[in-house]
Amino acid sequence: GCMQSGPPPPVLDGIQLTLPAGKVTALVGPSGGGKTTAAHLIARFHDVDVTSAGGVTLDGLDLRQISPTWLRREVVGLVTQEPVLLSGTVSDNIAYGRPGASAAAVEAAARAANAHGFIQDLPNGYDTELREGGGLSVGQRQRIAIARALLKDPKVLVMDEPTSALDSESEKSVQQALDRLAAGRTTLVVAHRLSTVRNSDQIAVLHGGRVVERGTHDELLARGGEYAAMVSANERYESLRS
Repeated sequence: GCMQSGPPPPVLDGIQLTLPAGKVTALVGPSGGGKTTAAHLIARFHDVDVTSAGGVTLDGLDLRQISPTWLRREVVGLVTQEPVLLSGTVSDNIAYGRPGASAAAVEAAARAANAHGFIQDLPNGYDTELREGGGLSVGQRQRIAIARALLKDPKVLVMDEPTSALDSESEKSVQQALDRLAAGRTTLVVAHRLSTVRNSDQIAVLHGGRVVERGTHDELLARGGEYAAMVSANERYESLRS
């Protein structure tokens, strides 16, 4: 057979999506549909190809005109499924996005992230040295990452699969912390677990790099399309698990 070479097809194709200010938008859809790519564009881990007509704008400004470092430091907060902790104290980790934050501010963020309790149980509390997150569960690391984002207080929040690696007990605690973090903030959530997106202000279903449906949970259920099919498949799966 002959080999076809040439540029790979775009991961996102003709996608039109507006994230309303102060609201939560959830991206759902099959793996490989472009959800994580969309999230990465907002934090400028990827850029829209200059040769394409597309672009990502923030308050009307093309993100490609903004320094990625400044964008991630000043504007965008990121919570991912594999929280990155740095060598240093718990307190250093939480204050990473806001160096010089007071101990009271660090503790307030930890309380809001449901992290204060387990931090107090650590050998030296907030002064406990973390070595690349050693000794903490995924759920605990996740809550420290959420406390860090709360303290940073970003304008735009991008959450990529934040609860996918958690058991149901720590998922509840982390989900509650995430809800506090997203409240009143322009937020994009990439989700596999449909339980996490039910209360979003807007849900967009991405399939093959295109938005095939958008609306609230109830609107999309009533439409009986792809999202409704995902929800019923998910409910069958959950009932088998329980």
